[in-house]
Amino acid sequence: MRAAEALLLTPGAGGGADHRTLVDIEDALSGRLPVRRHDFAYRRAGRRAPPRAARVVDELTGDLPQIAAELGVSPDGLVIGGRSFGGRVCSMAVADGARAAGLVLLSYPLHPPERPERLRTEHFSRINVPCLFVSGTRDPFATPDELGEHTEAIEGSVTLRFIDGARHDPNSVAARRAVVEHVGDWLDTLGERAQR
Repeated sequence: MRAAEALLLTPGAGGGADHRTLVDIEDALSGRLPVRRHDFAYRRAGRRAPPRAARVVDELTGDLPQIAAELGVSPDGLVIGGRSFGGRVCSMAVADGARAAGLVLLSYPLHPPERPERLRTEHFSRINVPCLFVSGTRDPFATPDELGEHTEAIEGSVTLRFIDGARHDPNSVAARRAVVEHVGDWLDTLGERAQR
């Protein structure tokens, strides 16, 4: 296990890297380690709807070595993740062999709302890095119980944190502050475990 040397954050499908939660995380943590907010190519091209996740996974996997180099770290020291679709793409990339120190998965879209049978977990058993999941207790994309059940398939250590009353997009200042605190605390524990 490695300490986090830098953090890469990606947005949800309909949002950009300027999402307020990602900005809040960068503002809070950039004094501790390099933080990069990263838009996928479809967003940089001005499109709102993403292509299929597998295509974005390939894009991200190709971009990660350059992003790590620009941040001055090894890919093994880069924690990657993001909100919803962005976190899912990062988790799929790691499952497919992309190097990372860990995954930060905010509002992970375990399934579409009201479609719990359409799980997006087929790659979980191939994830072998530490993972942080932060979700609202009222998120229609994943209940706390569902996340607890399905993340058991992940090989790496899993930390689950829930924000009481929050939905898929934590839009209150208090909810966003809680997300930032959970991410910061988890990154600290990642460093502590790496030193043991």
